[in-house]
Amino acid sequence: MNDAVAPVQASALEPTNSLSVETVLSVRHWNEHLFSFTITRPASFRFRSGEFVMIGLPGENGKPLLRAYSVASPAYAEELEFLSIKVPDGPLTSKLQQIQVGDGIYLGRKPTGTLVADALIPGRRLFLLSTGTGLAPWLSIIRDPDTYDRFEQIVVVHSVRRVSDLAYRETLESLLADDPLVDEQAKAQLSYIPTVTREPFHTSGRIEKLMTDGILFQGKIGDPARFDPEHDRMMLCGSMAMIKETAAMLDGFGFTEGSNAKPGEYVIERAFVG
Repeated sequence: MNDAVAPVQASALEPTNSLSVETVLSVRHWNEHLFSFTITRPASFRFRSGEFVMIGLPGENGKPLLRAYSVASPAYAEELEFLSIKVPDGPLTSKLQQIQVGDGIYLGRKPTGTLVADALIPGRRLFLLSTGTGLAPWLSIIRDPDTYDRFEQIVVVHSVRRVSDLAYRETLESLLADDPLVDEQAKAQLSYIPTVTREPFHTSGRIEKLMTDGILFQGKIGDPARFDPEHDRMMLCGSMAMIKETAAMLDGFGFTEGSNAKPGEYVIERAFVG
């Protein structure tokens, strides 16, 4: 880890028209490459499950240094949670990975994004496909009661390189057993499929391989054991390579990409992949 940086007291930061100043409430380091944190939530902050917002710290020139982060907490939570990688030389993450409880942090006032249910045509099965920190928006979506009303089955797929990269694994394996709002619905409707590509694990291989091998249809996911654009809906978040290859596969299956303006059978976050 880099040399320690001085803490940023919330009182030392100045809010702007587009940014509020919040306080770090908790930090969890999953391993040397991955961490999550929670911050205070302004009373006026509203978002749809799956949206992202700008997060930041003061830069070297004193101006806010900002990056887009998907909100991992449910829309009803009193605090906001985020999942981040650690980039040793990253302009923001080299500092962000060292935040501690009580530190100040910038939060954008206007969340946005296309990884939302409103950008999908109604369907029966919802597949949430992710690599790495692309899991974050799914953590919000699967704790939203409306998700279970919209879809009969929800499948979270998380592909990582190492077993220790499976953040929130216990929570997902328990099918949100401790969630007071959706625990019963999740038990009946939610499936979690983790896959590891560079270490031994009960499921291995990239998402694209799992799609072609039929692994994603095992367990309680049920028939049909193929992707059906009439009933299946997909959300993709993670590496650019995964998104491009998977989107191409879905196009070949007859799926159309959706947006807030024109819903479709699958969505990606254009703000992240360009």
